[in-house]
Amino acid sequence: MTGVDSHCPYCALQCGIRLTADESGAVHLEPRDFPTNRGGLCQKGWTAAQLLGVPDRVTVPLVRDESGSLVESTWDQAYARIVSGVREAQAAGGPDAVAVFGGGGLTNEKAYTLGKFARVALGTSRIDYNGRFCMSSAAAAVNRTFGLDRGLPFPLTDLAGAAAVLLVGSNLSETMPPSLQHLTGVRERGGLIVVDPRRSATAALTDSGGGVHLQPVPGTDIAVLLGLLHLVVLGGHGDEDYLAARTTGWGRVRDAATLWWPERVEQASGVPVDRLRAAAALLVAASPAGHGSGAYVLTGRGAEQHAHGTDTVSAAINLALALGLPGRTGSGYGCITGQGNGQGGREHGQKADQLPGYRSINDPAAREHVAGVWGVPAEDIPGPGLPAVQLLDAIGAPGGPRALLVHGANPVVSAPDSDRVRAKLTQLDLLVVADFVPSETALLADVVLPVPQWAEEEGTMTSLEGRVLRRRRAIPPPAGVRDELQIWHDLARLLDAPTEFAADPVLVLDELARASAGGIADYTGVDLSRLDAGASLYWPVPEPGHPGTPRLFLDRFATPDGRARMIPVDVTPVDDDVRGDAPIYLITGRILQQYQSGAQTRRVPELVRGEARSFVQLHPLLAAGLGIAEGDTVRVTSARGSACGVARLSSDIRRDTVFMPFHFSGPGAANAVTNPATDPISGMPEFKVCAVQVSRVDVEGVTA
Repeated sequence: MTGVDSHCPYCALQCGIRLTADESGAVHLEPRDFPTNRGGLCQKGWTAAQLLGVPDRVTVPLVRDESGSLVESTWDQAYARIVSGVREAQAAGGPDAVAVFGGGGLTNEKAYTLGKFARVALGTSRIDYNGRFCMSSAAAAVNRTFGLDRGLPFPLTDLAGAAAVLLVGSNLSETMPPSLQHLTGVRERGGLIVVDPRRSATAALTDSGGGVHLQPVPGTDIAVLLGLLHLVVLGGHGDEDYLAARTTGWGRVRDAATLWWPERVEQASGVPVDRLRAAAALLVAASPAGHGSGAYVLTGRGAEQHAHGTDTVSAAINLALALGLPGRTGSGYGCITGQGNGQGGREHGQKADQLPGYRSINDPAAREHVAGVWGVPAEDIPGPGLPAVQLLDAIGAPGGPRALLVHGANPVVSAPDSDRVRAKLTQLDLLVVADFVPSETALLADVVLPVPQWAEEEGTMTSLEGRVLRRRRAIPPPAGVRDELQIWHDLARLLDAPTEFAADPVLVLDELARASAGGIADYTGVDLSRLDAGASLYWPVPEPGHPGTPRLFLDRFATPDGRARMIPVDVTPVDDDVRGDAPIYLITGRILQQYQSGAQTRRVPELVRGEARSFVQLHPLLAAGLGIAEGDTVRVTSARGSACGVARLSSDIRRDTVFMPFHFSGPGAANAVTNPATDPISGMPEFKVCAVQVSRVDVEGVTA
């Protein structure tokens, strides 16, 4: 038996695991004592090794033939199809006729190289990734206030000492179960505050004296946060010394909050005045100004995946700043990153407007620096492209992409208004998908490229804490599979790219470090020898030998004057609000057994036995009014499309709201219903709320 230490392939918690491979090549997995998971794993983590042997694993290139079928081909044939398709698209529509869609599960080395490949080998500005659907609203809000975006600007273990934690729009019990041990202390102190329209498994932790659950109307989180800030202001509990020394804009934010008194908040959000006051009292007592042991404000996708998600996060940050939390050991604001490398994936060039090191692509100095590392003229690097929703929507439009290369993503299931996305993809002249399973997107492709899985590759990942981690190979990939770094190296050569593309992750990490040097996310001092020696390196690591930065902002924020810029925000209605023909809110989210688009987890038998199909959670009183019983098939219909699921009656959800998980495809695809309206700042679509009609479906599939 051989063994390596690595990390779980799923969420950004990146739980520590030990992998061993026996003589037959089978991989065995066990948890290890790593700070984020401390020997724990969720169901997905425990079964992750089963992914390596799924029966429909793609192990040879597939090319669509003249009959429309995907058939096995050689690598040379697949490359020839890609190169000819790219050149034809460019000849017809210029460099931006070819687009790239990346993923938040790619290693840092692959995320970096994909950004470079798009801009140098293809010459296109049209690159974005599925992290746009994950962290973009939080990133936009954090950048404009603090000048630097790292999911958690402190180690996760810091939460253990807090007297209060406000969790807005996150269900950690199902999305990151091992993280709950870090909230044990705050629950014992009665300081856990959860904002969620459902009494989720996480919200239920506030029972029996654990804290307070605030259950607002979907899309009204801003009102709740402004109401909490109002109580801080009117009670004279703001940390005025901190605010004067470390912020700008407090006056305007304070004045805006005075308009959201508790009774108005209750009318707008449905949160009772007494519960709002109880939550505010917990935060005030826990804050440094209140002589408490510390407090944290944390946001997740439930608060961020809205057409006003950036403002919602700003409201949460303003509350944290008013209490004097950010930049203090034992307190702070943070965003709970979702995807495995959602943090690193957006730092090094997959986003439409960013270059490596979290630099702006519009910054002349940044362009010069990165161009020097890449060996190309700065003027040859394209400008900003389109965020994900607009990028996909541009397909088939004049001047839009004619060819699309998808790496590590499944937008046919994960994008909003997914039926429209599927239709858009069929209009392409060339669709190339790199994946290890035939996902719903891969099944539409003209070329499918088989790539390694997580235990078959080397590289680094960056966790939700900004900690750079080692991903280690336990077994080689199947014969016929090629690593993405090798694929991009080969294609760049065939496309006559003006610079070299390394296929060795060690060389790529060295180049990434040089390209990020001096940037916000500076990896200069990150190298494999330090990580292999056990160093805990939280970026920025601005020079060789630097110990890393586990806690940000202790002395100053990353703004020109070192002060946090407070931004006043106000309540904005949801884009697709309830009305006569759609009187019910739909909210979506993750469940314990499944992950993201489900392309991986829906292939693991143990996880499928736990949750095999889509469902619709609805309140018993709503169900009674609609003639729906437990176990009935229910159709949820919006202005965009419909999805079906099995009825699950529960008093844990608001009477005006239904919930569906988004991991399923086909008739159960929740994203066939969701709204593609986007936040004007972040480009985040409004996944989390839209107006729907709900009805029972009889056995023949006809609405009853």
